[in-house]
Amino acid sequence: MKITFKLFASLTDYLPAEARYTNVLELDIAPDASISQIIAPYGLPPKLVHLVLVNGKYVEPEKRLTQTLVEGDVLAIWPPIAGG
Repeated sequence: MKITFKLFASLTDYLPAEARYTNVLELDIAPDASISQIIAPYGLPPKLVHLVLVNGKYVEPEKRLTQTLVEGDVLAIWPPIAGG
């Protein structure tokens, strides 16, 4: 099943080199893969996986271990961002 995976800000460093410019990967995942299982191969430090959205809707940290996606979903992740 195909989904779109996006990493933002400093997390783009964890994408393959060819995807860092666009920050987007098209992934083929198992239908029963949870969000945590999808991001595990990319080695993202848990403390940097701050804002997780599926199709623009926030996914709470406790749901990331069990929530699955459907064909065509967009999974987007941001690190903590400070500003002033």
